[in-house]
Amino acid sequence: MPGAAPSRPHIGTLREGALHADLRAWYRTRGDRVEVPVDGFVVDLVRDGELVEFQTGSFAPLRRKLPALLTRHHVHLVVPIAVHRFILRMADSGEVSSERRSPKRGRIEDVFGPLVSIPDLLAHPRFSLEVVLVEIDEIRVFRPGRAFRRRGWVVHARALRSVLSSRRFESVGDAAALLPASLPETFGTPELATAAGVPRRLAQQMLFCLNAMGAAERVGKSGNAVLYRRVLASLV
Repeated sequence: MPGAAPSRPHIGTLREGALHADLRAWYRTRGDRVEVPVDGFVVDLVRDGELVEFQTGSFAPLRRKLPALLTRHHVHLVVPIAVHRFILRMADSGEVSSERRSPKRGRIEDVFGPLVSIPDLLAHPRFSLEVVLVEIDEIRVFRPGRAFRRRGWVVHARALRSVLSSRRFESVGDAAALLPASLPETFGTPELATAAGVPRRLAQQMLFCLNAMGAAERVGKSGNAVLYRRVLASLV
């Protein structure tokens, strides 16, 4: 991995976008250039001619930027997935009043959620994706009348606590490798959800993306359910 995770920042310095900045600091090495104008866009980082973007939320803002850059450049997209999320409540004094670990656990397949915005990216020969499995701090502050379900506690910022591992995807075949070997020859959302141990919605997102990039193809229906089969690795 490029480097060690940044030290945990003082609570008073946290801001919206802290996770993006932390991830870039973890990835950056000597000689990298940051916030470089390229073809009418500002690119997060440039390394040896490769353009590196960091995205911590929806891919929708990248729908125009990435295809435009890919016409002339190799683009590497770095995306964090929070395996563990620590919820920190911050008092008005700027001190942490409580801390707990969220029961929700992220996994590498979660990248298909934002990928639905640009599902065929990995089919482009000049595109690569790196999924970074991380632990993050989610900082919440109390704002009366807001975030009803959280009783007024709103998310102020997210920050990188530690990096656990990363996985690089260079091709459609790399994404297809996330399909469980135990799947039958033809399968639908329920079979994928069971075999991969993921929620049905995530299984739907996986199949949408894998179909768009050519890693899985539709072969028919069983009732109202669409059936797929994996495309042979030699063809992707």
